[in-house]
Formats: sequence, structure tokens, C-alpha cells
Amino acid sequence: MDDVDRSGFGAAGRGGRSLEDGPPIDRIESVFSIYEVHREDDRLVYYGDPLTNPNRVMEELWPEFRAHGYDANLETRHGEYVLVAEPTTVGVDGIPWTNLVLLFATVCSTLFAGAMWYQIDPFTDPAAIWRAWPFTVAILGVLGVHEMGHYVMSRYHQVDASLPYFIPVPTLIGTMGAVIKMKGRMPDRKALFDIGVAGPLAGLVATVVVTVIGLHLPPVTVSQAVVQDPNAIRIELGYPPLLELLAAGFDRPLYRNDPATSVNPVVVGAWVGMFVTFLNLIPVGQLDGGHILRAMVGDFQETIAALVPGALFALAGYLYYFQEYNLNTVGVWVIWGFLTTLFASMGPATPVRDDRLDLGRSVLGAVTFGLGLLCFMPIPVVVTGP
Repeated sequence: MDDVDRSGFGAAGRGGRSLEDGPPIDRIESVFSIYEVHREDDRLVYYGDPLTNPNRVMEELWPEFRAHGYDANLETRHGEYVLVAEPTTVGVDGIPWTNLVLLFATVCSTLFAGAMWYQIDPFTDPAAIWRAWPFTVAILGVLGVHEMGHYVMSRYHQVDASLPYFIPVPTLIGTMGAVIKMKGRMPDRKALFDIGVAGPLAGLVATVVVTVIGLHLPPVTVSQAVVQDPNAIRIELGYPPLLELLAAGFDRPLYRNDPATSVNPVVVGAWVGMFVTFLNLIPVGQLDGGHILRAMVGDFQETIAALVPGALFALAGYLYYFQEYNLNTVGVWVIWGFLTTLFASMGPATPVRDDRLDLGRSVLGAVTFGLGLLCFMPIPVVVTGP
């Protein structure tokens, strides 16, 4: 580490960056009195004393540092206040090999899962799983558009974020969804709201398109031998109101009471998009719903988030004790009860500038939560059989 006195702000650090790359010293000292400066590789480290509330220091200086290409944070070291500024970039550096490998693996896992929805046995005829490509395109399409909504809005607000990471898992749908990693801090409530709401809204648009296409594709039929087989496993999906409305609006059947016929697997891909939208809009922690609600109501979001796990456990209990569904059916809400407890304990994202959100965005947030309720189904999946 190089010690630099206050006359040495032109000294270059590793990578060619210098102390002059940061905001003007007089701007920093308007809220933070500096008595020592260090350069640690590419980081600028200012020792000093806040001239106002420490939280106010970051509200004032963080935009200045961001404008100069740094992400700044106020911390303490050995009882001293330290303003640490680290270089940051927005965008993708090089080829995202991890993202591409996970995408390829998820293509394979969703083809495998989709084959079973098409009544293709991937074990006896593995070469035929490619015929499940419409299912793979549908499910990766709605998930990818959702995550790219977050990514594009992150770039718009100059918040560093990764490209989507798809998660391949050997489940009924072949994936556990996709995520992006937020690397930068939220500058204000507008950015927090916009980034949070962009994913669900973009994903819902893609989901509606996929739903309409899937409803017009031919259904999948099951042979009578399979229908009458006592060892056969039957999977029934619960349909959310949005799917019911689209099916009624286009006068397309959902084959709910026909054990020998089911909707085209592309509709199943759209169903995944709706279910993921609802789960992401649960208003806890750093889920999309947590971001949106935190931007709308501030710290009161944590009070609401604390009630969510109890509501999910209560839903599971009601379905188990009063509707007599088994644990395999209601277990999804038990799992999400524990997950939301964890997410709520981790807390929401806190923007640097915590000013009130404008009315237009608040209305859009309420509409988004309403759309999320249209994607809710109390019984997502029922599996019957041996």
C-alpha cells in the first residue's frame, strides 16, 4: 500500500488510475473532512471525519464518485471513519463462459423434462428428446425475458449486474429458473423500483405471448393403456386466473377433466412463467416484490415482509387440514414459508438516496402486484400415483 499525502493526488495506481480520477477534494470535504489519503491498488481510501450525519455523507458523495467511475462506501477501521472508493464498470467483460455453460446445461435438462410432457420416454429413445424443443424455447424464453428486463434496466440506471445465470435441475420442468447478480448499489428508490418491476412485467408480456401460442398448438394425447395403468403417475397442474382468462378469451380448452388429453407443453412453459412471476413478486427481502414494495413504502416494507412467512404456513396448514391435500402437494408453500423467513431476515436492498417514490411508479407498482395475484394458484401441482 502506498501512502500519499494531500499534495500527491496525481500519483498513478495500478492500471493507470490516479487519485485525480476521483471527485474534487473540495467537493468531498464539503461533507467529509480528510486528514489522510491512501491508494490501495485501484481503490482510493480517504481517512477523515464526517461533517454531517454519516448516512448523509454517502447520499451526498456517492453520486459524485459514481460519476467518476467509482463505487464508494463509508466504513470504519480501528475506530476511524474511512471513505473507500473502488473502480466499477457496468457491462460484461469478456466471454461469459459460466453463463453459457449453465445455459447449455439448462437447454439439455429442459429438453429432457419436456420430452416427458410430450409423452416421449427419454430413457428408451434418448435421440427423440430434441422434439421437445418448443417446451425448451417456451420456458427459457419466459425466464430469459424476465431476467433481461432486470438487466436492461440495471444498465439504464448504471447499476452493475451480471447476465442471467440459468439453473439446470432435474425437476418436472428441468430448471429452477434464472437469476442475475446485482453487483452495484442502488442509487435511489426510482432505480430500485425500475429494476425490480422490469423483470415481472417483461416476463409477463413474454408469458402471455407464449400462452396464446401454446393454446393454439395441438394437445398431447395419452394412450388408453397408460391411462388405465394402475402404476402410472398422473401430474395435474393448477391453473392461475390469468391462464384461465386467456383460455376463455381465445375459446381454447384446457382439458381439465380429460385424463387422456393435456394442453400442449408450450402452455406448461407459460404456466412456469406465471408461477415464477407470482413467487418473485412475494414482497420480502431482495425478491422482485421486496424491491418494488421497499421503493414504494420505505422501511414499512420490513413489517409487511415479516407477515409473509406466517401467511404461507397458514395456507399450507389450511390445505392440509381442511382441504385434505397431502404433504407432497402443500409442501411447496412450506418450503417457501422457510425461504421467505430467510429472505425477510436478510432485509431489503437499501438505496443510497431514500427519497419518496413518485405517484406514477407507485400506481404501476400496485398494478404489478395485482397482475401477480392473477398468477397465483393455491394448488400448483398435484401428483397422483404409486
